[in-house]
Amino acid sequence: MHRDDLVRWLDAYLDVQAYDDPSLNGLQVEGREEVTKVAFAVDATLAAFEQAADMGADLLVTHHGLFWGQPKAIVGMHARRVRFLLDKGIGLYTAHVPLDAHKEVGNNWGLARILGLDELADFATWKGKPIGVQGVFPTPVSLRDLADRIEKELGEAVLVHAGGPVEVRTLGIVSGAAAWDVVTAADAGLDAFLTGEPKHDVFPEAFERGINALFAGHYMTETVGVNLLATQLRERFGLATEFVLLPTGL
Repeated sequence: MHRDDLVRWLDAYLDVQAYDDPSLNGLQVEGREEVTKVAFAVDATLAAFEQAADMGADLLVTHHGLFWGQPKAIVGMHARRVRFLLDKGIGLYTAHVPLDAHKEVGNNWGLARILGLDELADFATWKGKPIGVQGVFPTPVSLRDLADRIEKELGEAVLVHAGGPVEVRTLGIVSGAAAWDVVTAADAGLDAFLTGEPKHDVFPEAFERGINALFAGHYMTETVGVNLLATQLRERFGLATEFVLLPTGL
């Protein structure tokens, strides 16, 4: 598949221009014109680039890219990363907030479906646009069983701040670094809130507001979208895909 055709499809499917996002969403580094294999990773790191090269990928799609907001000089470690991609002919495509919020392949809606939530609806916003999801379990689940289910699906230990009901019926989800949305979830009357990483100053909020907060890792909660997007590319275009797993433990 020609690179430019794939990029145009990704731009439109993910609606990358719809969000006021500090990430430079879209094609960040131009690689080979013909794409037969696409690697996927959460982070644009040298280790991810090296593994993508070993896999024979023509394009790497990441959630966190190389460029954020302000121009960045191509020097030092940043230069090594860019040079590696150019030398190997590997393109880099990034989708940050668009891949959090997408209702088919997004981190949040995808994770809600994996966990078995029904009655999915928008939850929480990013600069005025919906980013997360809330839903209802068909049968209430104990907080312990919910944490176990998340650990089983994502493969990371879950930190639980048990400030709410023992039986969880409603859950809000915003992947990554969205600890403060525990307040949004409490205001919405939800039983629990799931995100990636905790924050020290958010710790008392769950207990004081009567809601459960679960933290399953910034990295692991954001493996969902890139893997769902990989499935789309395999099924729609017959492209070979492979995921680069490089967990940070955070």
